[in-house]
Amino acid sequence: MPARPPPDAYLRTVLLCTLAGGLFTLVGVPLGWMIGAFIAAGWLAIRGAAAVPGPARPVALVVLGLGLGQTFTAPVLGAVLAALPAILAGGMLSIVAGILTAPLWRRIARSDARTAFFAAIPGGIMTMAVLAARAGASVSQVTVAQSLRMGVVVLVYPPLIALAAAGAARDEAFAAVLPPLAWGGLLALLAAGALVAAAGERLGLANAAMLAPCLLAMALSGTGLLPSSVPRWMIDAAQVAMGASLGARLGQEGLGGGPRRLALASVAASGALVVLTGLLGVALGALSSLPPVAVMLGMAPGGMPEMAVTAKALDLAVPLVLGFHLVRTVMCNLLVGALWRAVVALGLAK
Repeated sequence: MPARPPPDAYLRTVLLCTLAGGLFTLVGVPLGWMIGAFIAAGWLAIRGAAAVPGPARPVALVVLGLGLGQTFTAPVLGAVLAALPAILAGGMLSIVAGILTAPLWRRIARSDARTAFFAAIPGGIMTMAVLAARAGASVSQVTVAQSLRMGVVVLVYPPLIALAAAGAARDEAFAAVLPPLAWGGLLALLAAGALVAAAGERLGLANAAMLAPCLLAMALSGTGLLPSSVPRWMIDAAQVAMGASLGARLGQEGLGGGPRRLALASVAASGALVVLTGLLGVALGALSSLPPVAVMLGMAPGGMPEMAVTAKALDLAVPLVLGFHLVRTVMCNLLVGALWRAVVALGLAK
Protein backbone atom coordinates (compact mmCIF):
# COMPACT_ATOMS: atom_id res chain seq x y z
CA MET A 1 0.00 0.00 0.00
CA PRO A 2 1.50 3.40 -1.00
CA ALA A 3 2.38 5.79 1.79
CA ARG A 4 -0.12 8.51 2.58
CA PRO A 5 1.13 11.94 1.39
CA PRO A 6 2.02 14.40 4.18
CA PRO A 7 -0.50 17.19 4.94
CA ASP A 8 1.76 19.84 3.42
CA ALA A 9 1.58 18.02 0.05
CA TYR A 10 -2.20 18.47 0.01
CA LEU A 11 -1.87 22.12 0.98
CA ARG A 12 0.80 22.74 -1.66
CA THR A 13 -1.34 21.15 -4.36
CA VAL A 14 -4.46 23.10 -3.40
CA LEU A 15 -2.62 26.42 -3.24
CA LEU A 16 -0.73 25.95 -6.51
CA CYS A 17 -3.81 24.69 -8.39
CA THR A 18 -5.95 27.56 -7.09
CA LEU A 19 -3.25 30.12 -7.91
CA ALA A 20 -2.76 28.71 -11.42
CA GLY A 21 -6.51 28.59 -12.02
CA GLY A 22 -6.91 32.17 -10.83
CA LEU A 23 -4.07 33.41 -13.05
CA PHE A 24 -5.43 31.62 -16.13
CA THR A 25 -8.87 33.08 -15.46
CA LEU A 26 -7.41 36.54 -14.88
CA VAL A 27 -5.71 36.58 -18.29
CA GLY A 28 -8.92 35.45 -19.98
CA VAL A 29 -8.21 31.77 -20.72
CA PRO A 30 -11.55 29.97 -21.27
CA LEU A 31 -12.18 27.43 -18.50
CA GLY A 32 -9.21 28.96 -16.72
CA TRP A 33 -9.91 27.50 -13.28
CA MET A 34 -9.91 23.94 -14.60
CA ILE A 35 -7.06 24.30 -17.10
CA GLY A 36 -4.79 26.10 -14.62
CA ALA A 37 -5.42 23.48 -11.94
CA PHE A 38 -4.92 20.70 -14.47
CA ILE A 39 -1.51 22.00 -15.56
CA ALA A 40 -0.37 22.73 -12.00
CA ALA A 41 -1.38 19.29 -10.68
CA GLY A 42 0.15 17.54 -13.68
CA TRP A 43 3.44 19.40 -13.14
CA LEU A 44 3.46 18.38 -9.49
CA ALA A 45 2.47 14.77 -10.24
CA ILE A 46 5.30 14.25 -12.71
CA ARG A 47 7.64 15.18 -9.84
CA GLY A 48 5.84 12.92 -7.40
CA ALA A 49 4.67 15.91 -5.35
CA ALA A 50 0.93 16.07 -6.11
CA ALA A 51 -1.62 15.10 -3.47
CA VAL A 52 -5.34 15.42 -4.23
CA PRO A 53 -7.84 14.09 -1.65
CA GLY A 54 -9.86 11.16 -2.93
CA PRO A 55 -13.26 12.81 -2.27
CA ALA A 56 -12.30 15.95 -4.25
CA ARG A 57 -13.50 14.67 -7.61
CA PRO A 58 -16.83 13.11 -6.50
CA VAL A 59 -17.71 16.18 -4.40
CA ALA A 60 -16.88 18.43 -7.36
CA LEU A 61 -19.01 16.25 -9.62
CA VAL A 62 -22.00 16.56 -7.28
CA VAL A 63 -21.69 20.36 -7.36
CA LEU A 64 -21.27 20.41 -11.13
CA GLY A 65 -24.17 18.03 -11.63
CA LEU A 66 -26.47 20.28 -9.62
CA GLY A 67 -25.13 23.43 -11.27
CA LEU A 68 -25.65 22.05 -14.76
CA GLY A 69 -28.97 20.37 -14.07
CA GLN A 70 -30.46 23.61 -12.77
CA THR A 71 -30.38 25.02 -16.31
CA PHE A 72 -33.10 22.58 -17.46
CA THR A 73 -36.15 24.76 -16.86
CA ALA A 74 -39.42 23.66 -18.49
CA PRO A 75 -38.97 25.75 -21.69
CA VAL A 76 -35.33 24.66 -22.04
CA LEU A 77 -36.24 21.00 -21.51
CA GLY A 78 -38.78 21.30 -24.34
CA ALA A 79 -36.11 22.74 -26.64
CA VAL A 80 -33.70 19.91 -25.80
CA LEU A 81 -36.34 17.25 -26.46
CA ALA A 82 -37.08 18.86 -29.82
CA ALA A 83 -33.37 18.48 -30.65
CA LEU A 84 -33.30 14.77 -29.69
CA PRO A 85 -32.95 13.42 -33.28
CA ALA A 86 -29.83 15.54 -33.80
CA ILE A 87 -28.50 14.53 -30.37
CA LEU A 88 -28.91 10.83 -31.20
CA ALA A 89 -27.18 11.36 -34.56
CA GLY A 90 -24.35 13.21 -32.83
CA GLY A 91 -23.80 10.38 -30.37
CA MET A 92 -23.58 7.80 -33.14
CA LEU A 93 -21.28 9.98 -35.25
CA SER A 94 -18.93 10.49 -32.28
CA ILE A 95 -18.65 6.74 -31.75
CA VAL A 96 -18.01 6.16 -35.47
CA ALA A 97 -15.35 8.90 -35.45
CA GLY A 98 -13.60 7.10 -32.60
CA ILE A 99 -13.67 3.82 -34.51
CA LEU A 100 -12.12 5.55 -37.53
CA THR A 101 -9.19 6.83 -35.46
CA ALA A 102 -8.52 3.41 -33.85
CA PRO A 103 -6.14 2.25 -36.65
CA LEU A 104 -4.00 5.37 -36.15
CA TRP A 105 -3.78 4.71 -32.41
CA ARG A 106 -2.96 1.05 -33.02
CA ARG A 107 -0.25 1.77 -35.60
CA ILE A 108 1.61 4.24 -33.38
CA ALA A 109 1.14 2.35 -30.09
CA ARG A 110 1.89 -1.04 -31.72
CA SER A 111 -0.98 -2.52 -29.81
CA ASP A 112 -3.66 -5.08 -30.64
CA ALA A 113 -6.90 -4.21 -32.44
CA ARG A 114 -9.04 -4.94 -29.38
CA THR A 115 -7.23 -2.45 -27.16
CA ALA A 116 -7.07 0.16 -29.93
CA PHE A 117 -10.84 -0.05 -30.42
CA PHE A 118 -11.63 0.74 -26.79
CA ALA A 119 -8.80 3.27 -26.45
CA ALA A 120 -10.01 5.40 -29.37
CA ILE A 121 -13.78 5.69 -28.79
CA PRO A 122 -14.68 8.81 -26.75
CA GLY A 123 -16.87 7.13 -24.17
CA GLY A 124 -15.46 8.32 -20.85
CA ILE A 125 -12.53 6.93 -18.85
CA MET A 126 -14.44 4.67 -16.46
CA THR A 127 -16.99 3.51 -19.04
CA MET A 128 -14.38 2.47 -21.57
CA ALA A 129 -12.16 0.86 -18.92
CA VAL A 130 -15.07 -1.34 -17.79
CA LEU A 131 -16.02 -2.24 -21.38
CA ALA A 132 -12.37 -2.96 -22.21
CA ALA A 133 -12.10 -5.34 -19.25
CA ARG A 134 -15.22 -7.21 -20.39
CA ALA A 135 -13.77 -7.56 -23.89
CA GLY A 136 -10.36 -8.72 -22.70
CA ALA A 137 -8.48 -5.58 -23.84
CA SER A 138 -5.62 -3.96 -21.93
CA VAL A 139 -7.37 -1.90 -19.26
CA SER A 140 -4.19 -0.01 -18.31
CA GLN A 141 -3.54 1.09 -21.91
CA VAL A 142 -7.18 2.06 -22.43
CA THR A 143 -7.18 4.07 -19.19
CA VAL A 144 -4.01 5.95 -20.14
CA ALA A 145 -5.30 6.62 -23.66
CA GLN A 146 -8.67 7.89 -22.44
CA SER A 147 -7.01 10.04 -19.74
CA LEU A 148 -4.59 11.62 -22.20
CA ARG A 149 -7.42 12.29 -24.67
CA MET A 150 -9.32 14.04 -21.88
CA GLY A 151 -6.27 16.18 -21.16
CA VAL A 152 -5.79 17.09 -24.82
CA VAL A 153 -9.44 18.08 -25.18
CA VAL A 154 -9.46 20.13 -21.97
CA LEU A 155 -6.45 22.10 -23.23
CA VAL A 156 -7.53 22.46 -26.87
CA TYR A 157 -11.31 22.81 -26.89
CA PRO A 158 -12.01 25.82 -24.64
CA PRO A 159 -9.86 28.28 -26.65
CA LEU A 160 -11.00 26.69 -29.92
CA ILE A 161 -14.68 27.02 -28.97
CA ALA A 162 -14.16 30.54 -27.63
CA LEU A 163 -12.66 31.56 -30.97
CA ALA A 164 -15.47 29.90 -32.93
CA ALA A 165 -18.13 31.49 -30.70
CA ALA A 166 -16.71 35.02 -30.88
CA GLY A 167 -19.49 37.36 -31.96
CA ALA A 168 -22.11 34.59 -32.10
CA ALA A 169 -25.57 35.48 -30.79
CA ARG A 170 -26.80 33.72 -27.67
CA ASP A 171 -29.48 31.12 -28.36
CA GLU A 172 -32.32 32.12 -26.05
CA ALA A 173 -34.13 28.80 -26.50
CA PHE A 174 -31.51 27.18 -24.26
CA ALA A 175 -31.11 30.06 -21.80
CA ALA A 176 -32.54 29.44 -18.31
CA VAL A 177 -33.86 31.92 -15.75
CA LEU A 178 -32.70 30.58 -12.38
CA PRO A 179 -34.12 31.21 -8.89
CA PRO A 180 -32.13 33.43 -6.50
CA LEU A 181 -29.56 32.02 -4.10
CA ALA A 182 -31.15 30.82 -0.85
CA TRP A 183 -28.70 29.36 1.64
CA GLY A 184 -31.20 27.01 3.29
CA GLY A 185 -32.37 25.76 -0.08
CA LEU A 186 -28.80 25.39 -1.31
CA LEU A 187 -27.77 23.28 1.70
CA ALA A 188 -30.82 21.06 1.22
CA LEU A 189 -30.03 20.74 -2.49
CA LEU A 190 -26.40 19.78 -1.80
CA ALA A 191 -27.46 17.19 0.78
CA ALA A 192 -30.02 15.70 -1.60
CA GLY A 193 -27.43 15.69 -4.40
CA ALA A 194 -24.97 13.75 -2.23
CA LEU A 195 -27.68 11.22 -1.28
CA VAL A 196 -28.78 10.53 -4.86
CA ALA A 197 -25.12 10.30 -5.95
CA ALA A 198 -24.47 7.64 -3.30
CA ALA A 199 -27.64 5.80 -4.32
CA GLY A 200 -26.60 5.96 -7.98
CA GLU A 201 -23.20 4.48 -7.14
CA ARG A 202 -24.84 1.58 -5.30
CA LEU A 203 -27.09 0.95 -8.30
CA GLY A 204 -24.11 0.94 -10.68
CA LEU A 205 -25.12 4.10 -12.56
CA ALA A 206 -22.33 5.30 -14.88
CA ASN A 207 -20.74 8.55 -13.66
CA ALA A 208 -23.26 8.55 -10.80
CA ALA A 209 -21.52 11.32 -8.82
CA MET A 210 -22.46 13.82 -11.53
CA LEU A 211 -25.35 12.20 -13.38
CA ALA A 212 -27.63 11.47 -10.40
CA PRO A 213 -27.45 15.02 -8.94
CA CYS A 214 -27.84 16.41 -12.46
CA LEU A 215 -31.04 14.41 -13.00
CA LEU A 216 -32.32 15.55 -9.60
CA ALA A 217 -31.68 19.22 -10.42
CA MET A 218 -33.23 18.76 -13.87
CA ALA A 219 -36.40 17.34 -12.32
CA LEU A 220 -36.63 20.13 -9.74
CA SER A 221 -35.87 22.88 -12.25
CA GLY A 222 -38.22 21.49 -14.89
CA THR A 223 -41.10 21.44 -12.41
CA GLY A 224 -40.31 24.86 -10.92
CA LEU A 225 -39.36 23.38 -7.52
CA LEU A 226 -35.64 24.20 -7.46
CA PRO A 227 -35.06 25.65 -3.95
CA SER A 228 -31.96 27.68 -4.85
CA SER A 229 -29.51 28.33 -7.64
CA VAL A 230 -25.94 27.02 -7.34
CA PRO A 231 -23.60 30.04 -7.07
CA ARG A 232 -20.85 30.61 -9.63
CA TRP A 233 -18.03 30.59 -7.05
CA MET A 234 -19.01 27.08 -6.01
CA ILE A 235 -18.88 25.89 -9.63
CA ASP A 236 -15.47 27.56 -10.03
CA ALA A 237 -14.19 25.71 -6.93
CA ALA A 238 -15.48 22.46 -8.41
CA GLN A 239 -13.56 23.25 -11.59
CA VAL A 240 -10.34 23.53 -9.59
CA ALA A 241 -10.99 20.17 -7.94
CA MET A 242 -11.78 18.56 -11.30
CA GLY A 243 -8.67 19.99 -12.95
CA ALA A 244 -6.43 18.96 -10.06
CA SER A 245 -7.80 15.40 -10.05
CA LEU A 246 -7.35 14.99 -13.80
CA GLY A 247 -3.88 16.54 -13.80
CA ALA A 248 -2.69 14.36 -10.92
CA ARG A 249 -3.95 11.20 -12.60
CA LEU A 250 -2.35 12.09 -15.93
CA GLY A 251 0.96 12.89 -14.30
CA GLN A 252 0.99 9.59 -12.44
CA GLU A 253 -0.45 7.27 -15.12
CA GLY A 254 0.27 8.88 -18.45
CA LEU A 255 2.79 11.67 -18.72
CA GLY A 256 5.00 10.70 -15.82
CA GLY A 257 6.05 7.15 -16.50
CA GLY A 258 3.95 5.54 -19.24
CA PRO A 259 5.51 4.30 -22.49
CA ARG A 260 6.23 7.22 -24.78
CA ARG A 261 4.81 5.40 -27.79
CA LEU A 262 1.49 4.96 -25.98
CA ALA A 263 1.40 8.64 -25.03
CA LEU A 264 2.27 9.68 -28.60
CA ALA A 265 -0.45 7.42 -30.01
CA SER A 266 -3.02 8.86 -27.63
CA VAL A 267 -2.14 12.47 -28.41
CA ALA A 268 -2.09 11.87 -32.18
CA ALA A 269 -5.39 9.98 -32.19
CA SER A 270 -6.93 12.63 -29.94
CA GLY A 271 -5.87 15.36 -32.35
CA ALA A 272 -7.41 13.48 -35.27
CA LEU A 273 -10.60 12.90 -33.28
CA VAL A 274 -10.84 16.60 -32.34
CA VAL A 275 -10.65 17.59 -36.01
CA LEU A 276 -13.08 14.91 -37.17
CA THR A 277 -15.75 15.50 -34.51
CA GLY A 278 -15.37 19.26 -34.89
CA LEU A 279 -16.14 19.09 -38.60
CA LEU A 280 -19.02 16.69 -38.02
CA GLY A 281 -20.39 18.95 -35.30
CA VAL A 282 -20.42 22.02 -37.53
CA ALA A 283 -22.11 20.04 -40.31
CA LEU A 284 -24.72 18.54 -37.98
CA GLY A 285 -25.45 21.96 -36.47
CA ALA A 286 -26.02 23.45 -39.90
CA LEU A 287 -28.25 20.57 -41.01
CA SER A 288 -30.33 20.58 -37.82
CA SER A 289 -30.63 24.38 -37.48
CA LEU A 290 -29.08 24.13 -33.98
CA PRO A 291 -26.25 26.44 -32.83
CA PRO A 292 -23.24 24.93 -34.69
CA VAL A 293 -20.71 25.89 -32.01
CA ALA A 294 -22.83 24.30 -29.27
CA VAL A 295 -23.27 21.13 -31.36
CA MET A 296 -19.52 21.07 -31.96
CA LEU A 297 -18.96 21.24 -28.20
CA GLY A 298 -21.64 18.61 -27.64
CA MET A 299 -19.78 16.23 -29.95
CA ALA A 300 -16.37 17.05 -28.47
CA PRO A 301 -14.44 13.90 -27.49
CA GLY A 302 -14.03 15.09 -23.91
CA GLY A 303 -15.73 14.16 -20.67
CA MET A 304 -19.27 15.22 -19.88
CA PRO A 305 -18.30 17.38 -16.85
CA GLU A 306 -15.46 19.18 -18.62
CA MET A 307 -17.39 19.97 -21.79
CA ALA A 308 -20.56 21.02 -19.96
CA VAL A 309 -18.52 23.37 -17.76
CA THR A 310 -16.87 24.76 -20.91
CA ALA A 311 -20.34 25.49 -22.28
CA LYS A 312 -21.32 27.20 -19.04
CA ALA A 313 -18.13 29.29 -18.95
CA LEU A 314 -18.76 30.47 -22.52
CA ASP A 315 -22.56 30.76 -22.13
CA LEU A 316 -23.18 28.27 -24.95
CA ALA A 317 -26.50 26.39 -24.65
CA VAL A 318 -25.45 24.34 -21.61
CA PRO A 319 -28.52 22.05 -21.64
CA LEU A 320 -28.01 21.20 -25.32
CA VAL A 321 -24.31 20.39 -24.80
CA LEU A 322 -25.13 18.33 -21.72
CA GLY A 323 -27.85 16.51 -23.65
CA PHE A 324 -25.35 15.46 -26.31
CA HIS A 325 -22.93 14.09 -23.72
CA LEU A 326 -25.60 12.36 -21.64
CA VAL A 327 -26.93 10.55 -24.71
CA ARG A 328 -23.45 9.59 -25.91
CA THR A 329 -22.63 8.15 -22.48
CA VAL A 330 -25.75 5.98 -22.59
CA MET A 331 -25.08 4.94 -26.19
CA CYS A 332 -21.50 3.94 -25.37
CA ASN A 333 -22.67 1.80 -22.46
CA LEU A 334 -25.27 0.07 -24.64
CA LEU A 335 -23.60 -0.14 -28.05
CA VAL A 336 -19.78 -0.19 -27.88
CA GLY A 337 -19.49 -3.76 -26.61
CA ALA A 338 -21.93 -4.97 -29.28
CA LEU A 339 -20.07 -3.02 -31.96
CA TRP A 340 -16.80 -4.74 -31.01
CA ARG A 341 -18.46 -8.14 -31.21
CA ALA A 342 -19.76 -7.20 -34.67
CA VAL A 343 -16.25 -6.19 -35.76
CA VAL A 344 -14.91 -9.56 -34.60
CA ALA A 345 -17.73 -11.46 -36.28
CA LEU A 346 -17.07 -9.67 -39.59
CA GLY A 347 -13.38 -10.52 -39.39
CA LEU A 348 -12.29 -6.88 -39.26
CA ALA A 349 -10.26 -7.13 -36.02
CA LYS A 350 -6.96 -8.14 -37.58
